[in-house]
Amino acid sequence: MSDLASRIRLALDQAAGQGTPLYLRLKRSIEEAIEAGVIRPGDALPSERDLAAQADISRVTVRKAVQDLVRSGLLVQRRGSGTFVAPRVDRVEQSLSRLTSFTEDMARRGMTARSRWLDQGVYPPSPEEMMVLGLSSREMVARLARLRLANDTPLAIERASLSASVLPRPETVDSSLYAELQKTGNRPVRAVQRISATNLGEGDAELLGVAPGAAGLSIERISYLASGRVIEFTRSVYRGDTYDFVAELRLSEPAQTPGAVPA
Repeated sequence: MSDLASRIRLALDQAAGQGTPLYLRLKRSIEEAIEAGVIRPGDALPSERDLAAQADISRVTVRKAVQDLVRSGLLVQRRGSGTFVAPRVDRVEQSLSRLTSFTEDMARRGMTARSRWLDQGVYPPSPEEMMVLGLSSREMVARLARLRLANDTPLAIERASLSASVLPRPETVDSSLYAELQKTGNRPVRAVQRISATNLGEGDAELLGVAPGAAGLSIERISYLASGRVIEFTRSVYRGDTYDFVAELRLSEPAQTPGAVPA
């Protein structure tokens, strides 16, 4: 019996009689094996059949535990190859108080930013783009969609929309959109950002290397020029297991009673 199967069998025997469902005990024993380094990032898990036979449990139990671990991001399944321990991903913190590009943000952390372009084109605007960007139905919109990677780990999918009058040739954007906008004096100076929880759909999950339904962050950002004009409308999804957004909060000064002398 393999070290993993022996460890699982021992953990299941020790937890017997506690009333915890068998698949949850199996799930926890695999988590502990990963934490202890019995199986490491990139290692293949035995097949359902082998693991069930070695640990003397049903394949249904194995499948349910493995699916839970895939959904949580600890394991990844590759079609035709099997189930593997997911690569260890360092979490990235991003301040909500600074407006920077992804490229600049990763460079400050000593990480290599890379993009895989999904779309760079000019299209008729959607009703939402018309409303946010202040476009008429006769104007066109430039769209840029890309998979964002840091040190070759996919972190986010970013879909930006701008007036085509600002960016008539979106295919000229190489790495940083903000660097391109800087050339024409159209780099934004402030933005309003809305963050919400989401479960990643199948297409986005595949691009980000996680299981469909995995936790993610949906971010909608509207960026402005100093004049107050909206310059950029961006909708992004981030992997929930890699990103932390951090905001600094300051306590407001207490209201003064008229005529009162500050203590």
